[in-house]
Amino acid sequence: MHIILEFLLLLSIAVYSYLESFVKLFIPLKRKSVSGNIVLITGAGHGIGRSTAFEFAQRQSILVLWDINKQGVDETAQECRRLGATAHVFVVDCSKRQDIYSTAEKVKREIGDVDILINNAGVVFGIEFLELQDHQIEKIFDVNILAHFWTTKSFLPAMVKKNQGHIVTVASIAGHVGIFYLVDYCATKFGAVGFHKSLTAELAALGKDGIKTSCLCPVFVNTGFVQNPSTRLWPVMKPEDVAKDLVDGILTNTKMIIVPSSVKFSLLLDHFIPERVSAALNKMQDVQFSTPLRRELKKD
Repeated sequence: MHIILEFLLLLSIAVYSYLESFVKLFIPLKRKSVSGNIVLITGAGHGIGRSTAFEFAQRQSILVLWDINKQGVDETAQECRRLGATAHVFVVDCSKRQDIYSTAEKVKREIGDVDILINNAGVVFGIEFLELQDHQIEKIFDVNILAHFWTTKSFLPAMVKKNQGHIVTVASIAGHVGIFYLVDYCATKFGAVGFHKSLTAELAALGKDGIKTSCLCPVFVNTGFVQNPSTRLWPVMKPEDVAKDLVDGILTNTKMIIVPSSVKFSLLLDHFIPERVSAALNKMQDVQFSTPLRRELKKD
């Protein structure tokens, strides 16, 4: 009898949630203020990271910008300051755990507790699985997923103590679907999506409802890492457009930010259609892209 009552309660929660979602379609979402918040962005020297920094700069956040490329991150900071924000620059190799830990301690000591952590740094090789060198596989896992653990371990304790903060995981649609020539990349992005979902569940289990989480999953973004991307069914996004959607999702505490939102239906469909149909759709998609390493290997 117990289990029947629990299922009835579950049904009522589901009905209420659907009704709530429907009503919210007609009510503007409340957006939190991030003015004065300390926002740390990894991979802030270019692409989505740089554009996201500009969005927060316009909202008068205090920027802590990490990147391995000093020139790139300095340029980002310069523009953030022009927009009226305070920006701190750190040259960090996110493939090195100790570099992350030591720089995190410096940030906490010199600037303060981070309010919003955006794990954005990433690398991509974009070559056939059997062409990948062992050190490349290790590097992509170090940057694209393991770095999330080290940064979060560094800054989450202060958030837990205050029951306030926001952890942002930048993943990809490649964290939901497999794409050829991106076996290593997809594996890390699947890991990033799993990291976000399980961390969200753990914070809920611990009763830390003041700590919010968001995961960004865009389709191809023209950042320069992947060059000349094209698909027949999905658009190719600009970093600045993705950054706007990301920041809007953070301000509204959206857990899963899929860009563009229409791709949600493709992901949902993939769970129900036969494998043969899914394979045909992937072929129809006609994904095309190049990377510097891929072109170099083709020359050989």
